[in-house]
Amino acid sequence: MPQLNSFEIYSFTTLNQIHKDYIFKIWNNEYPINLAFESLQDTENYLNSLIEAKHFFAVDENNQMQAWAVIFERDYEKWFAIIVDSELHQIGLGRKILNRLKTFSTELNGWVIDHEKDTKANGEPYRSPLAFYIKNDFKLLPEIRLELDKISAVKINWRE
Repeated sequence: MPQLNSFEIYSFTTLNQIHKDYIFKIWNNEYPINLAFESLQDTENYLNSLIEAKHFFAVDENNQMQAWAVIFERDYEKWFAIIVDSELHQIGLGRKILNRLKTFSTELNGWVIDHEKDTKANGEPYRSPLAFYIKNDFKLLPEIRLELDKISAVKINWRE
């Protein structure tokens, strides 16, 4: 298992094709299958829709990307998304990335799946990361939900 100090976090406002390919891959591997991008073009359309996006990649000692995060503007609020390779959960990498995101904003908002009903593309269950966010000082806003055919999620918020 890699050590946390073997990862560097790099940030970009402009993505190259390698970045986009990686986001497509990790999104489809780690998020529930019903949220999967069907094509790289779908990924690019999503990325292009993000306002004032700043992207973060955690890179291991072999220069391999192992996690992606983004902060962006939506409805006059700062929002984020983060995906860490599930093989690297529980080593502190997600916390390290979140702490980096927090240096760029006094507030972060996100949608979090708060149930265990979804499945990933590999057939494994999608594990809700809600407890992780609560442990990292996010507040649950149970009155604000996203209920769509593809996703059921609750809003979370962190303030400095």
